[in-house]
Amino acid sequence: MLEPLFDPLVWLILLPLAWATLAFVLGPGRGAWPAIAGLATQCWLAIELAQKVGAGGVTNHVVGGWGAPLGIDLAVDGLSAAMLLLTQAVALPLAIYARSYFKLNDPAGTWFWPLMGFLIAGLNALFVSADLFNLYVTLELVGLAAVGLVAAGGGAQQVAAALRYLFATLVGSGAYLLGVALIYGAYGTVSISTLLPLVTNDAPRLVWIAGGLMVSGLMLKTALFPFHFWLPPAHGGAPAPVSALLSALVVKASFYLILRLWLGPLQTVLPAFAWLLAMLGAAAIFWGSWQAIRAVKLKRLIAYSTVAQLGYLFLIFPMLAAHGALEAGVMQIFAHGLAKAGMFAAAGVLIKATGQDTVAGLAGSVERLPVTMFAFGLAGMTLMGLPPSSGFLAKWLIIEVALAQGHWIIAMVVLAGGLLAAVYVLRVLRQAFLLTPASATLTPVPRMLEWSAFALAAASVLLGLRGVELMRLLGAMA
Repeated sequence: MLEPLFDPLVWLILLPLAWATLAFVLGPGRGAWPAIAGLATQCWLAIELAQKVGAGGVTNHVVGGWGAPLGIDLAVDGLSAAMLLLTQAVALPLAIYARSYFKLNDPAGTWFWPLMGFLIAGLNALFVSADLFNLYVTLELVGLAAVGLVAAGGGAQQVAAALRYLFATLVGSGAYLLGVALIYGAYGTVSISTLLPLVTNDAPRLVWIAGGLMVSGLMLKTALFPFHFWLPPAHGGAPAPVSALLSALVVKASFYLILRLWLGPLQTVLPAFAWLLAMLGAAAIFWGSWQAIRAVKLKRLIAYSTVAQLGYLFLIFPMLAAHGALEAGVMQIFAHGLAKAGMFAAAGVLIKATGQDTVAGLAGSVERLPVTMFAFGLAGMTLMGLPPSSGFLAKWLIIEVALAQGHWIIAMVVLAGGLLAAVYVLRVLRQAFLLTPASATLTPVPRMLEWSAFALAAASVLLGLRGVELMRLLGAMA
């Protein structure tokens, strides 16, 4: 009788809501310790849930005893368990980082802790939702919390970036919701498990339109080229902990929904868009890399790198029917999430310490901030796809599946993307190895900032040595 009460699936949603509310009650700038304690507990819950899924397959929870179609069902399989693990694993080091990053009177950190809690709660709920409408609700919670985090500083550029982000997220969510309404009109249900056998090749035209609307809206929220216009200003202009959360986790949520729809209720409809998504993914890799190479500001370079790295995720769609394609995509999600969180965190340390936000202002950083630059280099190693990093493993799997399927063009795009990533990463490292200018000053920064960035970047490399456990977890798919 007590087992549902202590179900880790439920507490992964309730716990962040609890410490977010507590942080709000404590007042502006407060709530760091409840957040860190809550996230540490959530890490334990996510590991326990992943072990449960790995041992017994799909785990379900009926909210309030009322299941679908009248009530709400929650479900966790290997894919959602993996996303829950990534969310808690990235959020905990970033919370420790943010505690040292934001001062008590910093306007950018005034409401960081409540908004972060609501963001994490929304992400966790999204990954376990089992019907299309609840996915929309959680997607909106994530989007609105993310917009609030971007605008928290109150500066003109941040507010402008937040408004652009708000426009993109509302349009994307609106398109998704319209698709859900069309599917409900066709089948009278939004339950994923109920829809799975109903949507067939002879589905009504409205269902095809619904699939296109839903994917288009989610592509906008994922910032897939050419819908990426909102991402560089939002990620590049936000405080470093916010940029790391957005790049590592938030854009992955909408991609997760595309993947879930593709493998779930719309699997007979959406494959018609497979090569279109792959072409846009390839364009994102080249365009994002080129803009990163040309970027003047450090965080803008990293933001455009996110545009490029997201492109790899969409290369897998023409190959999803083949063994290994899903594993390649999820490994890329983990590699990019950990590496980009570490890279944005390192950039935040560099900007705070040097007072410079440009690549040119990094001269001498290796001598003055060796741990931070080492962290940046490790994260860059993952983005380039060098062994033994998880980025190498992800790109190797994509190339292996592509060649097995005869899609050599995809393999060539992956190789070219790795070379382009090397150009913009080495551009930063080269500047950091130059002699320190005589006029340069260095502001001391808390060591916790440096070591948090290092932990995230190192995790992105070390995961490449332990990828088997993640692949095994994905075997427990709904």
